[in-house]
Amino acid sequence: MNKRKLGNTGLQVSALGLGCMGMTGVYGAPVDKQAMLDLIRAAVERGVTFFDTAEAYGPFVNEALVGEALAPFKGQVVIATKFGFDIDGVTGQRSGGLNSRPAHIRAVAEAALQRLQVDSIDLFYQHRVDPAVPIEDVAGTVKALIAEGKVKHFGLSEASAATVRRAHAVQPVTAVQSEYSLFYRGPEQELLPTLQELGIGFVPFSPLGAGFLTGQMDANTRFDPTDFRAQVPRLAPEALKANLVLVDIVRGVAQRKGATLAQIALAWLLAQQPWIVPIPGTTKLHRLEENLGALSIVLDADDLAQIAAALAKVEVRGARLPESVLRMTGH
Repeated sequence: MNKRKLGNTGLQVSALGLGCMGMTGVYGAPVDKQAMLDLIRAAVERGVTFFDTAEAYGPFVNEALVGEALAPFKGQVVIATKFGFDIDGVTGQRSGGLNSRPAHIRAVAEAALQRLQVDSIDLFYQHRVDPAVPIEDVAGTVKALIAEGKVKHFGLSEASAATVRRAHAVQPVTAVQSEYSLFYRGPEQELLPTLQELGIGFVPFSPLGAGFLTGQMDANTRFDPTDFRAQVPRLAPEALKANLVLVDIVRGVAQRKGATLAQIALAWLLAQQPWIVPIPGTTKLHRLEENLGALSIVLDADDLAQIAAALAKVEVRGARLPESVLRMTGH
């Protein structure tokens, strides 16, 4: 398995990680727990060392799943989890709002240590920036947790370049996580240049566009109401139909390279920078193996130039997230 370093802090992980959110719902009904335990352990056997979860996934049950699955591999894997939503630590009830007050961050950290069955959280992200709490206070709280040995690395999710700079000045940021793929390229404008300047790693979530870039959707695709994608504007019927031109571009490259569409989408991300580590999620072993196959695909300068030229002619229809969710991003 190829390894990559996330930024200048020395955190080394597998070049592809595993996003675990979908293993406890979100994209429809939860999957069999034992099957997911087996899948996470199968990923370790195949060289994956970077696993992504959050207290908000469930809440709590995803962290517990990941903790149980990876308990036999302490010291061999890196687990990233997140704080930042207003969730009652006992009942799991959500207010629907954000909460990055220092006392709450500490409470979330203590609970995550228990659920993940670890002595220290490898990478602790602020899940969403809380406008009510100065980012300097958030970074300072995580800095203290690092000094206490409860956290090893600090991360931010869906933060603006300006916020990253402010946080990094207080406590060096190891990684920033945001959506990035051939389907959504927003980070290219300001965020990626900032991360390169500061020596911070980048972890694209939804690198396959919530399944869109796999080629498994067509103009007739409709999502179950329990599936989060049913609320995503760019996957609504008319937008989805228009956006399929993007899939055709990926399909053309895949045919030339003898690869699957998902492999090309991941290989494209890996080719952008050596400090980018995508975290595709899946609940199926054959998809995990397919995704890992992207590591053996090389997109050269000509390939990347052809893709860029084709992308320049495409305008993606629809927002990447529902309006209520977008309001919590980019601070």
